[in-house]
Amino acid sequence: MRINTLFYCIWQGIRNIFKNKWFTLASVATISACLFLFGIVYSVLINFQYVVKNAQQGVCVSALLNGDLSEERIQEIAGMISRRTEVSESVYVTAEETWIQFAEDMKFGDISFYTENPLEECGHFDIYMEDVSMQPELVTYLESIDGIWKVNQSALTAQTLTGVNAIISYVSVGIVIILFFVSIFLISNTVTIGISVRKEEIQIMKYIGATDFFTRAPFVIEGMIIGFIGSLIPLAAVYFIYNEAMMYVAGRFPFLSQLLEFLPVQMVFTFLMPVCIGIGVGIGFIGSFTTVRKHLSV
Repeated sequence: MRINTLFYCIWQGIRNIFKNKWFTLASVATISACLFLFGIVYSVLINFQYVVKNAQQGVCVSALLNGDLSEERIQEIAGMISRRTEVSESVYVTAEETWIQFAEDMKFGDISFYTENPLEECGHFDIYMEDVSMQPELVTYLESIDGIWKVNQSALTAQTLTGVNAIISYVSVGIVIILFFVSIFLISNTVTIGISVRKEEIQIMKYIGATDFFTRAPFVIEGMIIGFIGSLIPLAAVYFIYNEAMMYVAGRFPFLSQLLEFLPVQMVFTFLMPVCIGIGVGIGFIGSFTTVRKHLSV
Protein backbone atom coordinates (compact mmCIF):
# COMPACT_ATOMS: atom_id res chain seq x y z
CA MET A 1 0.00 0.00 0.00
CA ARG A 2 2.82 2.39 0.83
CA ILE A 3 4.49 1.71 -2.51
CA ASN A 4 1.20 2.28 -4.31
CA THR A 5 0.73 5.52 -2.42
CA LEU A 6 4.24 6.68 -3.32
CA PHE A 7 3.72 5.94 -7.02
CA TYR A 8 0.35 7.68 -6.89
CA CYS A 9 1.95 10.80 -5.37
CA ILE A 10 4.66 10.79 -8.02
CA TRP A 11 2.07 10.46 -10.77
CA GLN A 12 -0.02 13.27 -9.29
CA GLY A 13 3.07 15.49 -9.09
CA ILE A 14 3.84 14.88 -12.76
CA ARG A 15 0.20 15.38 -13.65
CA ASN A 16 0.09 18.70 -11.82
CA ILE A 17 2.94 19.98 -13.98
CA PHE A 18 0.81 19.65 -17.12
CA LYS A 19 -2.40 20.56 -15.33
CA ASN A 20 -1.05 23.93 -14.16
CA LYS A 21 0.78 24.97 -17.33
CA TRP A 22 1.10 28.69 -16.57
CA PHE A 23 2.50 28.09 -13.10
CA THR A 24 4.92 25.53 -14.51
CA LEU A 25 6.10 27.86 -17.27
CA ALA A 26 6.50 30.78 -14.86
CA SER A 27 8.46 28.68 -12.37
CA VAL A 28 10.71 27.11 -15.00
CA ALA A 29 11.34 30.51 -16.62
CA THR A 30 12.26 32.09 -13.28
CA ILE A 31 14.56 29.26 -12.27
CA SER A 32 16.18 29.17 -15.72
CA ALA A 33 16.76 32.93 -15.84
CA CYS A 34 18.35 33.05 -12.38
CA LEU A 35 20.57 30.02 -12.90
CA PHE A 36 21.55 31.16 -16.39
CA LEU A 37 22.83 34.46 -15.01
CA PHE A 38 24.56 32.58 -12.20
CA GLY A 39 26.22 30.21 -14.69
CA ILE A 40 27.44 32.98 -17.01
CA VAL A 41 28.96 35.03 -14.20
CA TYR A 42 30.58 31.96 -12.65
CA SER A 43 32.08 30.90 -16.01
CA VAL A 44 33.61 34.34 -16.56
CA LEU A 45 35.01 34.67 -13.06
CA ILE A 46 36.47 31.17 -12.90
CA ASN A 47 38.30 31.82 -16.16
CA PHE A 48 39.74 35.08 -14.82
CA GLN A 49 41.06 33.16 -11.83
CA TYR A 50 42.47 30.46 -14.10
CA VAL A 51 44.31 33.00 -16.28
CA VAL A 52 45.84 34.70 -13.24
CA LYS A 53 46.85 31.33 -11.77
CA ASN A 54 48.60 30.39 -15.01
CA ALA A 55 50.41 33.73 -14.96
CA GLN A 56 51.50 33.05 -11.39
CA GLN A 57 52.91 29.66 -12.29
CA GLY A 58 55.00 31.32 -15.00
CA VAL A 59 56.80 33.49 -12.45
CA CYS A 60 60.28 32.09 -11.91
CA VAL A 61 62.82 32.45 -9.11
CA SER A 62 66.43 31.76 -10.13
CA ALA A 63 68.88 30.41 -7.56
CA LEU A 64 72.47 30.87 -8.80
CA LEU A 65 74.98 28.25 -7.59
CA ASN A 66 78.65 28.50 -6.71
CA GLY A 67 80.83 27.26 -9.54
CA ASP A 68 82.80 24.82 -7.37
CA LEU A 69 79.85 22.70 -6.18
CA SER A 70 80.04 18.94 -6.60
CA GLU A 71 77.31 16.96 -8.36
CA GLU A 72 76.33 15.40 -5.04
CA ARG A 73 75.81 18.83 -3.47
CA ILE A 74 73.79 20.02 -6.47
CA GLN A 75 71.54 16.97 -6.19
CA GLU A 76 71.18 17.59 -2.46
CA ILE A 77 70.13 21.21 -3.09
CA ALA A 78 67.69 20.02 -5.76
CA GLY A 79 66.05 17.72 -3.21
CA MET A 80 65.83 20.50 -0.63
CA ILE A 81 64.10 22.78 -3.14
CA SER A 82 61.66 20.16 -4.47
CA ARG A 83 60.48 19.32 -0.95
CA ARG A 84 59.18 22.84 -0.43
CA THR A 85 55.38 22.90 -0.51
CA GLU A 86 55.23 26.14 -2.50
CA VAL A 87 57.41 24.77 -5.31
CA SER A 88 55.61 23.24 -8.31
CA GLU A 89 58.68 22.61 -10.46
CA SER A 90 62.43 23.03 -10.22
CA VAL A 91 64.71 22.87 -13.28
CA TYR A 92 68.50 22.70 -13.02
CA VAL A 93 70.36 24.60 -15.77
CA THR A 94 74.13 24.04 -16.03
CA ALA A 95 76.62 26.86 -16.58
CA GLU A 96 77.28 25.53 -20.09
CA GLU A 97 73.59 25.54 -20.97
CA THR A 98 73.26 29.06 -19.57
CA TRP A 99 76.18 30.28 -21.71
CA ILE A 100 74.83 28.65 -24.89
CA GLN A 101 71.35 30.12 -24.33
CA PHE A 102 72.80 33.55 -23.57
CA ALA A 103 74.93 33.45 -26.74
CA GLU A 104 71.88 32.49 -28.83
CA ASP A 105 69.79 35.27 -27.33
CA MET A 106 72.54 37.84 -27.96
CA LYS A 107 73.28 36.40 -31.46
CA PHE A 108 76.97 35.86 -30.78
CA GLY A 109 77.20 33.23 -33.50
CA ASP A 110 79.93 30.60 -33.14
CA ILE A 111 81.20 30.49 -29.54
CA SER A 112 83.60 27.58 -29.97
CA PHE A 113 86.57 29.96 -29.99
CA TYR A 114 85.87 30.88 -26.36
CA THR A 115 88.36 28.87 -24.27
CA GLU A 116 86.55 29.63 -21.01
CA ASN A 117 82.91 29.96 -20.07
CA PRO A 118 82.35 33.59 -19.00
CA LEU A 119 79.22 32.46 -17.13
CA GLU A 120 80.97 29.79 -15.09
CA GLU A 121 79.26 30.99 -11.92
CA CYS A 122 75.79 30.95 -13.51
CA GLY A 123 74.69 27.36 -13.06
CA HIS A 124 71.28 27.76 -11.47
CA PHE A 125 67.85 26.40 -10.60
CA ASP A 126 64.75 27.87 -12.26
CA ILE A 127 62.03 27.46 -9.63
CA TYR A 128 58.31 27.78 -10.33
CA MET A 129 55.72 28.15 -7.58
CA GLU A 130 52.19 26.98 -6.90
CA ASP A 131 51.37 30.25 -5.16
CA VAL A 132 53.37 33.34 -6.06
CA SER A 133 52.34 35.05 -2.81
CA MET A 134 54.75 32.69 -1.01
CA GLN A 135 57.74 33.97 -2.99
CA PRO A 136 59.28 35.98 -0.09
CA GLU A 137 59.35 32.88 2.16
CA LEU A 138 60.92 30.81 -0.63
CA VAL A 139 63.57 33.45 -1.37
CA THR A 140 64.50 33.68 2.32
CA TYR A 141 64.89 29.91 2.45
CA LEU A 142 67.00 29.77 -0.72
CA GLU A 143 69.34 32.49 0.54
CA SER A 144 70.01 30.40 3.64
CA ILE A 145 71.23 27.37 1.64
CA ASP A 146 74.99 26.91 1.51
CA GLY A 147 76.06 26.83 -2.14
CA ILE A 148 73.58 29.40 -3.44
CA TRP A 149 75.30 32.77 -3.82
CA LYS A 150 72.46 34.79 -5.32
CA VAL A 151 68.67 34.61 -5.77
CA ASN A 152 66.95 36.52 -8.55
CA GLN A 153 63.25 37.21 -8.04
CA SER A 154 60.43 39.24 -9.61
CA ALA A 155 59.11 40.97 -6.52
CA LEU A 156 56.97 43.53 -8.37
CA THR A 157 55.43 40.89 -10.64
CA ALA A 158 54.69 38.65 -7.66
CA GLN A 159 53.05 41.47 -5.70
CA THR A 160 50.98 42.56 -8.70
CA LEU A 161 49.70 39.05 -9.46
CA THR A 162 49.00 38.40 -5.79
CA GLY A 163 46.97 41.62 -5.56
CA VAL A 164 45.05 40.90 -8.77
CA ASN A 165 44.29 37.35 -7.63
CA ALA A 166 43.04 38.60 -4.26
CA ILE A 167 40.78 41.21 -5.89
CA ILE A 168 39.34 38.67 -8.34
CA SER A 169 38.75 36.18 -5.51
CA TYR A 170 36.91 38.72 -3.34
CA VAL A 171 34.84 40.02 -6.25
CA SER A 172 34.04 36.48 -7.40
CA VAL A 173 32.90 35.35 -3.97
CA GLY A 174 30.82 38.52 -3.48
CA ILE A 175 29.07 38.33 -6.86
CA VAL A 176 28.43 34.59 -6.62
CA ILE A 177 26.97 34.92 -3.11
CA ILE A 178 24.72 37.82 -4.16
CA LEU A 179 23.48 35.96 -7.24
CA PHE A 180 23.01 32.81 -5.17
CA PHE A 181 20.74 34.49 -2.63
CA VAL A 182 18.88 36.48 -5.29
CA SER A 183 18.24 33.25 -7.16
CA ILE A 184 17.00 31.54 -4.01
CA PHE A 185 14.71 34.48 -3.21
CA LEU A 186 13.16 34.72 -6.67
CA ILE A 187 12.79 30.99 -7.21
CA SER A 188 11.38 30.40 -3.73
CA ASN A 189 8.84 33.21 -4.14
CA THR A 190 7.71 31.90 -7.51
CA VAL A 191 7.19 28.38 -6.17
CA THR A 192 5.49 29.75 -3.05
CA ILE A 193 3.05 31.92 -5.02
CA GLY A 194 2.25 29.09 -7.41
CA ILE A 195 1.32 26.72 -4.59
CA SER A 196 -0.43 29.34 -2.44
CA VAL A 197 -3.02 29.99 -5.15
CA ARG A 198 -3.97 26.31 -4.85
CA LYS A 199 -4.55 26.37 -1.11
CA GLU A 200 -8.19 25.47 -1.57
CA GLU A 201 -7.13 22.22 -3.25
CA ILE A 202 -4.92 21.45 -0.25
CA GLN A 203 -7.69 22.26 2.23
CA ILE A 204 -10.20 20.04 0.40
CA MET A 205 -7.75 17.13 0.54
CA LYS A 206 -7.39 17.66 4.30
CA TYR A 207 -11.15 17.90 4.81
CA ILE A 208 -11.73 14.49 3.21
CA GLY A 209 -9.15 12.91 5.53
CA ALA A 210 -5.89 12.91 3.55
CA THR A 211 -2.73 12.60 5.65
CA ASP A 212 -0.11 15.34 5.68
CA PHE A 213 2.26 13.17 3.62
CA PHE A 214 -0.40 12.33 1.05
CA THR A 215 -1.33 16.01 0.76
CA ARG A 216 2.19 17.37 0.63
CA ALA A 217 3.97 14.75 -1.51
CA PRO A 218 2.49 15.63 -4.96
CA PHE A 219 3.35 19.31 -4.50
CA VAL A 220 6.87 18.54 -3.30
CA ILE A 221 7.48 16.21 -6.25
CA GLU A 222 6.05 18.82 -8.60
CA GLY A 223 8.39 21.49 -7.19
CA MET A 224 11.43 19.22 -7.45
CA ILE A 225 10.67 18.28 -11.07
CA ILE A 226 10.14 21.92 -11.99
CA GLY A 227 13.42 22.82 -10.29
CA PHE A 228 15.22 20.04 -12.14
CA ILE A 229 13.85 21.08 -15.53
CA GLY A 230 14.57 24.72 -14.77
CA SER A 231 18.21 23.92 -14.00
CA LEU A 232 18.83 21.82 -17.12
CA ILE A 233 17.75 24.58 -19.53
CA PRO A 234 20.32 27.20 -18.38
CA LEU A 235 23.04 24.53 -18.14
CA ALA A 236 22.46 23.61 -21.78
CA ALA A 237 22.43 27.30 -22.76
CA VAL A 238 25.64 28.10 -20.85
CA TYR A 239 27.35 25.01 -22.31
CA PHE A 240 26.47 26.07 -25.86
CA ILE A 241 27.41 29.75 -25.34
CA TYR A 242 30.70 28.85 -23.64
CA ASN A 243 31.77 26.54 -26.46
CA GLU A 244 30.73 29.04 -29.12
CA ALA A 245 32.56 31.87 -27.34
CA MET A 246 35.78 29.85 -27.12
CA MET A 247 35.57 28.91 -30.82
CA TYR A 248 34.86 32.54 -31.75
CA VAL A 249 37.84 33.85 -29.77
CA ALA A 250 40.12 31.14 -31.19
CA GLY A 251 39.02 31.90 -34.76
CA ARG A 252 38.65 35.67 -34.56
CA PHE A 253 41.53 36.49 -32.20
CA PRO A 254 44.13 33.71 -32.54
CA PHE A 255 46.81 35.85 -30.88
CA LEU A 256 44.58 36.20 -27.81
CA SER A 257 43.99 32.46 -27.53
CA GLN A 258 47.77 31.97 -27.60
CA LEU A 259 48.29 34.42 -24.75
CA LEU A 260 45.30 33.37 -22.63
CA GLU A 261 44.38 29.77 -21.92
CA PHE A 262 40.73 29.24 -21.01
CA LEU A 263 39.32 26.43 -18.93
CA PRO A 264 37.79 23.52 -20.85
CA VAL A 265 34.01 23.46 -20.56
CA GLN A 266 34.17 20.07 -18.80
CA MET A 267 36.18 21.59 -15.94
CA VAL A 268 33.75 24.49 -15.60
CA PHE A 269 30.76 22.14 -15.47
CA THR A 270 32.41 19.87 -12.91
CA PHE A 271 31.31 22.42 -10.31
CA LEU A 272 28.59 24.32 -12.14
CA MET A 273 26.35 21.37 -13.03
CA PRO A 274 25.86 19.88 -9.54
CA VAL A 275 25.49 23.34 -8.02
CA CYS A 276 22.80 24.46 -10.49
CA ILE A 277 20.88 21.19 -10.26
CA GLY A 278 21.19 21.25 -6.48
CA ILE A 279 19.88 24.82 -6.31
CA GLY A 280 16.98 24.12 -8.67
CA VAL A 281 15.84 20.86 -7.07
CA GLY A 282 16.60 22.08 -3.55
CA ILE A 283 14.63 25.30 -3.87
CA GLY A 284 11.77 23.43 -5.55
CA PHE A 285 11.67 21.02 -2.62
CA ILE A 286 12.06 23.58 0.17
CA GLY A 287 9.68 26.11 -1.40
CA SER A 288 6.89 23.59 -1.98
CA PHE A 289 7.43 21.80 1.34
CA THR A 290 7.27 24.93 3.48
CA THR A 291 4.41 26.48 1.52
CA VAL A 292 2.17 23.41 1.69
CA ARG A 293 2.87 23.08 5.41
CA LYS A 294 1.33 26.50 6.01
CA HIS A 295 -1.99 25.27 4.60
CA LEU A 296 -2.13 21.87 6.29
CA SER A 297 -3.84 23.16 9.42
CA VAL A 298 -7.57 23.45 8.61
